[in-house]
Amino acid sequence: MSMRRTTMTRRAMTAVTVTAALALALTGCGDDGGEDPQSTGSTAPSAPASPSVPEDKGEPQQEDTAAGENVDPDVKLAETRGQGGLVLVVNEVKRDAGGFLTVQGAITNEGDQARATSAWSGAEVNIVNKNPNSVAGATLVDKAGKKRYYVLRDTDSRCLCTTAITSLAPGKTAAIFMQFPAPPQTTTEVDFTLPTFATTSLKISG
Repeated sequence: MSMRRTTMTRRAMTAVTVTAALALALTGCGDDGGEDPQSTGSTAPSAPASPSVPEDKGEPQQEDTAAGENVDPDVKLAETRGQGGLVLVVNEVKRDAGGFLTVQGAITNEGDQARATSAWSGAEVNIVNKNPNSVAGATLVDKAGKKRYYVLRDTDSRCLCTTAITSLAPGKTAAIFMQFPAPPQTTTEVDFTLPTFATTSLKISG
């Protein structure tokens, strides 16, 4: 796979709590019948699906780095397909010090037309405005723990994820990264969803 290094937007965060989980309790998740995780909860991290669903936001402190750093592009943990010939390959799902989970991979346009990236930012207006053309709309679902996790962001709603991803021309690849609150150590597998792509299962390392 052709990988190109893109700058992550890991910025210095104002930590309210280092280990707080940005999670929503996932209701109606008793089986593994291929249900789209986004359909079981709110698409906007700031708005619970119902008054009984708790929400918790974490704001970590991280240094700037680059997408694809120390990641082997030949390692394919998962692959999922999106619209118009887009293919997302996940290369690494790793727990980091401080209680975070980092997902790294790449999106390649295998179609014959350029593809826009704006939908990957999700549906929460404030997040979209602060993180245009990003992967801020990604979510993880821990079915065993019945929790949904959103990409971390700081107090200004800037995400810990790749932003400013330009339109992908045919044959082009964009390296991506996103950071979530880490599920409990007992959780070894989660469902990953990025808007416009099919849901895929990820095994956690570390």
